[in-house]
Amino acid sequence: MQNGEDMCPRDSKAAGAEAVEERKAQNQGCLEPTAPPLPPPSPPPPGPSEYPRPRLIFHTQLAHGSPTGRIHGFTNVKELYAKIAEVFNISPSEILFCTLNSHKVDMQKLLGGQIGLEDFIFAHVRGETKEVEVTKTEDALGLTITDNGAGYAFIKRIKEGSTIDRLKTVCVGDHIEAINDQSIVGCRHYEVAKMLKEQPRGIPFTLRLVGPKKAFDMIGMRSRAPKSNEGKMANGKETLRLRSKGAATVQEVQNEFEERATKKVDDLLESYMGIRDLELATTIVEAGKDKKNPDDFAEALDSVLGDFAFPDVFLFDVWGAIGDVKNGRI
Repeated sequence: MQNGEDMCPRDSKAAGAEAVEERKAQNQGCLEPTAPPLPPPSPPPPGPSEYPRPRLIFHTQLAHGSPTGRIHGFTNVKELYAKIAEVFNISPSEILFCTLNSHKVDMQKLLGGQIGLEDFIFAHVRGETKEVEVTKTEDALGLTITDNGAGYAFIKRIKEGSTIDRLKTVCVGDHIEAINDQSIVGCRHYEVAKMLKEQPRGIPFTLRLVGPKKAFDMIGMRSRAPKSNEGKMANGKETLRLRSKGAATVQEVQNEFEERATKKVDDLLESYMGIRDLELATTIVEAGKDKKNPDDFAEALDSVLGDFAFPDVFLFDVWGAIGDVKNGRI
């Protein structure tokens, strides 16, 4: 088309069609415009959930005699002691240890790291303080030490005929507060056992002991708490597992293998280290039950219990014991 020439209608239509096609090509790959998104729905008003998780409520008494209290909301032993102390208006430091389902100083009923959901907790508090002079006549005193998980080590077993057995003022359940006037409050059981083992033969040393408070006539008036399912989550076949690190968990009771292996490891702890600790033994079994060789077991144990610095001969015997129980040899 020359300058000044008019465009005919057919040419105008063709130009319009070309412009439409050009716009279509430019818009290829572009999203079609859409309406703006709707705002999110408003959250439901605050209120109780449809299926609230029940609280774990435990019944407790002071072992020497008291009314029954109820406690909940603890995740480790220190928090448990604080809850008991709050109920009975005492200091947590007054509590030496707890037993389950018995007010007696029964080390078979000692509260460790697990509590059955139907267990009744008895707290044994500080009683008489006494000082005893001891002279070692042989390498071993005949004591087995454990601790309450909150800084108090105490006597769990006395070997018949041993040096300590001849001192009738020393009793199972006595808290060892000091050795030669050096406080050991806050020390773990294995540390206390090591201190006692290092005492030289033939040289007297002094133990300051605190016994649990003795029961009064009120013991005969005890009664278990009324049967109730309030706050319970299971039928007693589960336990509340207390942990020094992390939250407490509800788990199934140990199976036959775990129970037998734990007992065997606890025996080895007493033999090698002079301590008994079912929670420690349980942790050791958990670390070793799925391992394929002793090196993997030692590495797993070191990752969770490295502070104990277990000797290699102990680890070897523990690995063998777990294997023997697993294969039905013991």
